Amino acid sequence: MNPAALPRRAAGTGAGPSRDAGTARPRRDADGMAVASFVLGLVGLLVLNALLGPMALCLAVLALRRGTRRRGRALLGLALGAADLALLAVLAAASGTVSWHLG
Repeated sequence: MNPAALPRRAAGTGAGPSRDAGTARPRRDADGMAVASFVLGLVGLLVLNALLGPMALCLAVLALRRGTRRRGRALLGLALGAADLALLAVLAAASGTVSWHLG
């Protein structure tokens, strides 16, 4: 059978894998990273900020580098991760130890 005689499918019709099928998953992963960085940064303001702050920073930077559609959420995650570390530094300096508590 001659491959040139076979009918060709139009790109993007859903009749087979398209050229941009490989970019859908990294974009979706980047969107998830942006949301995760926001949530980790927000929770890190309350508990485990020495752990969650750097995680929020890393996920936000990765999401921005991978071209997330949720750029604002990634930037908020970046800011909240930095705020986690700043809060840890202030409270640790006030109590004289890395493990801080209120009261």
